[in-house]
Amino acid sequence: MDAQAQIKETVTSNKVVLYMKGSPKFPQCGFSNLATQILAACNVQYVAVDVLQDQAIREGIKQYANWPTIPQLYVNGEFLGGSDIMRAMYESGELQALLAEAA
Repeated sequence: MDAQAQIKETVTSNKVVLYMKGSPKFPQCGFSNLATQILAACNVQYVAVDVLQDQAIREGIKQYANWPTIPQLYVNGEFLGGSDIMRAMYESGELQALLAEAA
């Protein structure tokens, strides 16, 4: 399975997916750390994909969403954005509502 097919399979078969650098327990960049903290504050279960483990996924996810940076959050197969967008949505309450609806 090529990277695009693998990414599509992951984001469409899981309610909440975070593509990040590192893991939720050991984020490897500040933006990924912020993203995991926001999701923890929302008390939501999610699938984390460490892009540092697979170069094809790391490059492929940027093409998949046409978004140049990581982390990337997907809810119900839809791309929401990176950590800055997640923070803004969290502060407005929009993210919590969206995640509650997805759960």
